[in-house]
Amino acid sequence: MKRRSLPTAAALAAAAALLLTACGGGDDSSADSDQIAGAGQESAQPSKSAEPAAPQQDKPDGVDVSLPADMNLVFDWDRPEDKNEAAAMDDAANFFRAIYRGVDKRSAKEAAVATYSTGAGLHYAQTQVNAWIDGGWTATGTLRHYNASTRSADNGTSVEVAFCADSGRFFGKEVKTGKVLTTEPSIDDFDYYKIIMIKLPTSESLWQASKVFVETKAAKCQ
Repeated sequence: MKRRSLPTAAALAAAAALLLTACGGGDDSSADSDQIAGAGQESAQPSKSAEPAAPQQDKPDGVDVSLPADMNLVFDWDRPEDKNEAAAMDDAANFFRAIYRGVDKRSAKEAAVATYSTGAGLHYAQTQVNAWIDGGWTATGTLRHYNASTRSADNGTSVEVAFCADSGRFFGKEVKTGKVLTTEPSIDDFDYYKIIMIKLPTSESLWQASKVFVETKAAKCQ
């Protein structure tokens, strides 16, 4: 079996249904309009204010997003010149690191998950983590993110971060046996994401994923 959003066909069907209902449409035509979906939402506040830190560090914003050596998330993109868009892009990456840290630690309540997501974004992250846990899987290999773009809302507190993801070398692994679940490369390996990042009012640097839109089997990412 091969990792996509989840490593089995049944789990994939459940995940797809979730994405189309709770987190927005798979082809999300509304997100192509001039107005960013979810702009203007207020973010849930963590228990303490975050401090700025480089996203490549193990503890950006003082929260651990480190992953095991065999779980490699690659973000092959250039940071935009706009300060807010660059910070939002950094924390979109941290949002995905947080999800897979939750998978590795076997908990959807990891501090990083709550730090880098809120609202529908938090629900998406927790659902993804719990699906891996319920299936008895962790992850291994390289998950590449690329072709990123950013777009700011007029209010300056919401940024859409869009990008492709290639999971062709990223697989589920059975926790009990260590067996890696692989299949042949296919269109199923490619997803296109639009993440609505909103700025935490009490922080100069922290942005949280508030909505997640996913186009699966994204031919434009091949």
